[in-house]
Amino acid sequence: MSRLGQAYYIHHSVKKLAVLLVLLLVAFAIWLARNWRLPATPSIPALFKSSLPAACRQVVLVLSPSQPSVTARLWLLERSTSDDAWHTATDPIPVTLGHKGLAWGVGEHTGAAPAGFPLKREGDKCSPAGVFRLPFAFGLAAAVDAPWLKLPYTPLTPSIVGVDDPKSRYYNQVVDNTVVTPDWESNEAMQRHGELYRWGAFIAHNPDATPGLGSCIFLHLWPGPGKATSGCTAMSREDIEKVLRWLDAAKEPHLVQGLEGW
Repeated sequence: MSRLGQAYYIHHSVKKLAVLLVLLLVAFAIWLARNWRLPATPSIPALFKSSLPAACRQVVLVLSPSQPSVTARLWLLERSTSDDAWHTATDPIPVTLGHKGLAWGVGEHTGAAPAGFPLKREGDKCSPAGVFRLPFAFGLAAAVDAPWLKLPYTPLTPSIVGVDDPKSRYYNQVVDNTVVTPDWESNEAMQRHGELYRWGAFIAHNPDATPGLGSCIFLHLWPGPGKATSGCTAMSREDIEKVLRWLDAAKEPHLVQGLEGW
């Protein structure tokens, strides 16, 4: 074959290959358009949907794969009005739960626990399942250093404690022990946890402070990926800051925590 013939053959082959490549790319684009789906917004469990007030426009949704699991995923859901569908405000966030997983808590939800599901009790090392208000944030920073927060904020000082004594009138409250008269035999000095409480939010579990049903449950920093808490819901510092920047008291934020598939 002459050099001219060889050049023609190579040119023709390359042209055919280019056409084939274009056809393959077009076919792939058509397949992708037909089959690609954005991740669906996770569903708020049917057990809890009716417990959210109409004015609630933010939900921190935590779903665990099983009752004893210490790992779960968190989504930030939002809507503009009570008639709107919920949509996600961020990708799922990995979180950790109590050493013994979830137990049925006391909050805004009114239904009974599913058959066989444990009930939340003081000291059980379970995170509460249910619907709960998120009334205030806390942290180690001074208030002037957290202007980005849209929740009421409690700076942690050596005198700020969480009261876990069921006999105390301040049970299940975060208080300043220089302002109230201590009547408890046990409490949690909030500042002593250091980095774990650098940022956090109070979960209004057991809002009537019924003795023995559990106290002082928070969102806060985790001790490490996959490491359980004593009953709180925890995550990385980057993620807790993301959550706290998003939460807005004017939108009546709630935590909804339960099992996948409920």
